[in-house]
Amino acid sequence: MAKKVLLLVGDFVEDYEAMVPFQAMGSIGITVDTVAPDRKKGDVVPTAVHDFTGDQTYKELRGHNFAINKDFDQVNPEEYDGLYIAGGRSAEYIRLNSRVLEITRHFFEKNKPVAAICHGIQVLTAAKVLAGRTLTAYVAVGPDIELAGGTWKNIPADQAIVDDNLVTSPAWPGHQAILKEFYKLLNINITF
Repeated sequence: MAKKVLLLVGDFVEDYEAMVPFQAMGSIGITVDTVAPDRKKGDVVPTAVHDFTGDQTYKELRGHNFAINKDFDQVNPEEYDGLYIAGGRSAEYIRLNSRVLEITRHFFEKNKPVAAICHGIQVLTAAKVLAGRTLTAYVAVGPDIELAGGTWKNIPADQAIVDDNLVTSPAWPGHQAILKEFYKLLNINITF
């Protein structure tokens, strides 16, 4: 039976952190519903491209339009096998939406697979689901994890950490690692 994953995004989600998992999961037959607070099927959210150009932090450029394919108000988390939370600036404000937090908590209460990348972990800190967990995130989110009762690990950007049903990666270079582990959590075996 095909798996179904909910992908949480919002305005100025990091371009790669929405586009790559959406396309990668779809390419192996996972149904991916993309949602954002206050958005309906057919709407788009603007994305941002984050890159390091020698400054102390990333530079943000306007990316693409990312399509929403399900009404946010119609999300029933019971219908999904897993949750994927994209990073970027969107995470800092979608975490203020009580329904986003309720949806996120559902996946932890039911021990369903959750993947979160970069700033997407801010949704997890706001949902108060990190007590006792070990995970990673973009370096600026590390203190938030500690304040939320988790243990933050500073790992290379192309790696991921798994803690029970949760897999995290610090940034978009970690797509291969986070998706590989997320597939395992979803009980998807890819062989060649």
